[in-house]
Parts: sequence; structure tokens; C-alpha cells
Amino acid sequence: MKTEIQERLKQEPSHLLYNTILTCLFTCAILWSAFSLNLTSLKADSLEIAGNIIKGILTPDIDFLLDFQSQKGVPFLLFETLSIAFLGTVFGSLLAIPFSFLMAENIVGPYIVAITRLLVVAIRTVPAMVYGLMFVAVSGQGPMTGVLTMSLTSIGMVSKLYVDIIEELDKGVLESMTSMGCTNLEKIRFGILPQLAAAFLSVTIYRFDMNLRDTTTLGLVGAGGIGAPLIFAMNTFKWQEVSAILIGLIILILLVEVFSNRIRKRLVNG
Repeated sequence: MKTEIQERLKQEPSHLLYNTILTCLFTCAILWSAFSLNLTSLKADSLEIAGNIIKGILTPDIDFLLDFQSQKGVPFLLFETLSIAFLGTVFGSLLAIPFSFLMAENIVGPYIVAITRLLVVAIRTVPAMVYGLMFVAVSGQGPMTGVLTMSLTSIGMVSKLYVDIIEELDKGVLESMTSMGCTNLEKIRFGILPQLAAAFLSVTIYRFDMNLRDTTTLGLVGAGGIGAPLIFAMNTFKWQEVSAILIGLIILILLVEVFSNRIRKRLVNG
């Protein structure tokens, strides 16, 4: 038995050279990356700054965190961020509906599908920050810019997911309704919408969860929400305010995550 195993091992190709080359390449990549680091750029008081950051994060500004009366407090800023994400998701989802039907191969012809898909790909290619900068020039800084940005960036992903749902429609229901003499309006009302409503709403809730996270970064371009105060607090080294904002964001995102998951499960399970 041992001799058979030894003979099989001798017959198997040796991977020593292959493994040696991979190890050398991996080692060279690590060394090259290490030498590219510029350690001289570290400040002399780097450890002190890091200590201040940790101290500020561990001791949040409670007054700022629980300021429900001022429009500069964390609760109002979180509400504004939530509103931007919600409105942006609603408008983007509504705009995605016609695009999705025009991209469905079982609804329209191939030429219309190709043109619409190309347009949606072009919309998805541009990053949200670029859209934010464009809308700041049009509507100025504020929540309106955030809503417009979130609406436009939501079209690409939402319409793509809507198309998959539309192409899986049960045509047997529509054919049976046609044989019963139902009108087109009745087919849409009782045949198509019941099949699409739950799935569309599930996709919309998923996109809202994503938009809530993306809205916090739009403060970099002045698109409203809690992003701008967060960046300002970091630039002015107000780490206690940074900690308060991060705590508020974590609580908000966790709450939205819990509720959105429950709603989506109910929709999926009927």
C-alpha cells in the first residue's frame, strides 16, 4: 500500500518551481510597496494627534448629540439626511419605471432596448460626487442638490433591477385576462401591477438603504445633510463633535437597516 502511494506521488508533477516563483513575486510586491511608503512625511507630533483623535472619539459631545432644538444639532442634521435619501429614492424609483419598461425585451423591440440600455449605462457611469458638483452649480448648496443627485444616481441600479422583474412576468395571467375580454387598463391594474408592486417596493427599499449611506458623503460638495458638518468638524479637529455625529449616524443606519430588512422580508414572503 505504501509503495503504491509513493509511486503515485512520484508520478504527480512537482509544483516546487511554480510555488517558488509565486513566493518570489509576492515577496517582491511587498518590498516594492514598503519602499514606496514615505515615512518622512509623518509629523513629529503624529502620536499626540492620534491620541487626541482617540480621546475625542471616546468622549463625544453629548450636548451636540442631544440638541433637538437647534437646526445645527445632530438630530436635525440626521433628519435632513434621512429626508434627502428618502426623496431621492422616491423620485429616482419613479423615473426608473419608464426606463425599465423600455429596457425590457419582452415589452419593446431590440432597437429601443439597446438605445435605452446605452442611456442608462451612461447615467450610471458618472459618480455621485460629479453629479453633486454639477447640481451645486445649478441649484446651489443645500438639501435640494442632494435630492437631485440621489434621484439621478438611483435610476441606473433601480431600473436594472426593475428590468429583471419585468422580464419574469407571468404572461399566462395576461393571456387568460385577454380571453375573458378584459381591457388594457384592467390588465395593467389586475394583471401586471400585482406582480410588480411587491418586487418593485423591495428594490426601492434596498436602494433607500444605499442612498442613506451615500448621502453622508455628499456633504463634501455642499449637497446638504450631515456630511458637511462632519467634514467641517474633522477639518477643525473637533473630534468630540465628530464622535457625536458618527454615533448619530450609526444609530440611524442601524434603525433603518432593521426596519428595511423586516419590510423586505414581509414583501418577499407575501
